[in-house]
Amino acid sequence: MNLALWLERTAALHGERPALFLGEKLVADYAGFYRRAMGLAGALAASGVKPGDRVAMFMKNCPEYLIAFYGIWAAGAVAVPINGKLHAKEAAFVLENSGTRLVFVTPDLESGLQEVTDMPLIDVKSAVFSDMCDGESAAIASRAAGDLAWLFYTSGTTGQPKGVCITHRMLALMSFCYLTDADQVRAEDTALYAAPLSHGAGIYNMLHVLKGARHVCPVSGGFDEREIFKLARYHGSVHMFAAPTMVKRMTERARKSGEDGEGLRSVIYAGGPMYLADIVDAVDYFGPIFTQIYGQGECPMGITALSRQNVADRTHPRWRERVNSVGRAQSAVEVAIGDAEGNFLLTGQHGEILVRGDIVMPGYWNNPEATAKTIVDGWLLTGDMGFMDEDGYVTLQDRSKDMIISGGSNIYPREVEEVLLVHPDVAEVSVVGRKNDEWGEDVVAFVVPKAGKYVDDKALDSHCLAQIARFKRPKAYFTLSELPKSNYGKVLKRNLRQILEDMEND
Repeated sequence: MNLALWLERTAALHGERPALFLGEKLVADYAGFYRRAMGLAGALAASGVKPGDRVAMFMKNCPEYLIAFYGIWAAGAVAVPINGKLHAKEAAFVLENSGTRLVFVTPDLESGLQEVTDMPLIDVKSAVFSDMCDGESAAIASRAAGDLAWLFYTSGTTGQPKGVCITHRMLALMSFCYLTDADQVRAEDTALYAAPLSHGAGIYNMLHVLKGARHVCPVSGGFDEREIFKLARYHGSVHMFAAPTMVKRMTERARKSGEDGEGLRSVIYAGGPMYLADIVDAVDYFGPIFTQIYGQGECPMGITALSRQNVADRTHPRWRERVNSVGRAQSAVEVAIGDAEGNFLLTGQHGEILVRGDIVMPGYWNNPEATAKTIVDGWLLTGDMGFMDEDGYVTLQDRSKDMIISGGSNIYPREVEEVLLVHPDVAEVSVVGRKNDEWGEDVVAFVVPKAGKYVDDKALDSHCLAQIARFKRPKAYFTLSELPKSNYGKVLKRNLRQILEDMEND
């Protein structure tokens, strides 16, 4: 089935409901949203776009983003959303690799892309786009559940990005699992898109279309804590996706400004490690509004879920372990832990997290070699290391490539980072392995002090020795003003390793 049908059905029953907002300004109700998307679909078909063709979006968040999504799907084409924070040359690689027919852009990104590609670009703020949306509507193209809906490009931390094939079935199942395993969405709710619509935030738009809820893009086009609090108060019952770093920033801003989070109903956090100290602090301040999702592009938002009840509960005897986990398997998948030889491990044993089910991708775009390495005997090898307890809660430790092996012992950087983050003078930390001729690797920590604070190596060492085994403690500490991060807010450990290598060569 074609996901554009969800918009058609909601518009037929609840066309008068407000749908798209730019900040506080109403842009379209559901009838208008549907009419513009169908007009765009007709224009795409008239221009020669056929079912299965790829149409890209290199845009900052704006209401037109959602119109483009549904117009592309209604035409039977495949959406290729590209993070607007990428360099134009990085976006050009995605366009070439995906075989995109044309690209929708926002004005701020158009000129840079024009310099590196001859691909037809359509400014979504232009009269051309407006005329396309106002043109003759097309019927929604028939698509099978296994047909591609979304081509998602990985961040490329280990080489060039790979295109993850995401089908209509995968997105529908992911949506149903969210409603079953994570949280509810109601007509009176508001989806606030403060994180890129090209990623997790955008994947949740279908739920809100299905339920006839509101969709709000901040005027800033991105994440600004003050703007989020203001919009939450105005619209009320706000649901938003946030990376863990965004949750931490919201808590810090609220404490300083006195904001109470009025209007925030659900904050879904995913996309990186959430440290125990940070989520405990956020729940203590905002209350039980947080839900955790664990997924990957290869299994979008669909591996495990930790409900708001689990995140906020402090009565269970193992509440710390549960809050520090990523939750239990979602309903449409199986999750297991395996070793390097492909054997399944027992409860409590550490290994690679594996997942299979209909939310898992069929493969990478035109890359059978990478697909064969990643999907083995029907199981997706996530590359994430962790373990599962007797109740099915999965604790994520690190990426397999980030694990440190020192003297034959496995050391998970996150365990050390969790300890350092509770030191009162530490704002951020990242732990990596450094080459050691005797031990193979040793542990080093890059530390960002809190504003106005100074971190002393001896004090940090004593702090670690009081809480973890001696062999796990960092053998060196390096102070930075900030940690290097990707466009998605993830710490770039490869950059930290490069810093170490440069030090060694000096």
